[in-house]
Amino acid sequence: MCEFYDKRMGCNEERAESVSQLDKANFCDYFKPAYRTFSQPDKSKTDIAKAKFAELFGDNLPETSTSDQLLSPQELAEKKLRELLGDL
Repeated sequence: MCEFYDKRMGCNEERAESVSQLDKANFCDYFKPAYRTFSQPDKSKTDIAKAKFAELFGDNLPETSTSDQLLSPQELAEKKLRELLGDL
């Protein structure tokens, strides 16, 4: 999760000491969180991927309204559940 870490080569920070025992806890003064790890996925890429997946299996994508896009995942799930079960 560090900006300087590469899966193949390890740490790319020139000043950092190499870690010899990977199974033990270690601390790095140069640790910088990689924001690509924690950022939200791009909606357009997600929509494109869903469309390609649906096309592959011949499914139709459910249309989402703009109001649904403003809801949190929990609110959207609750809304879908209420639509499914109706008002009890």
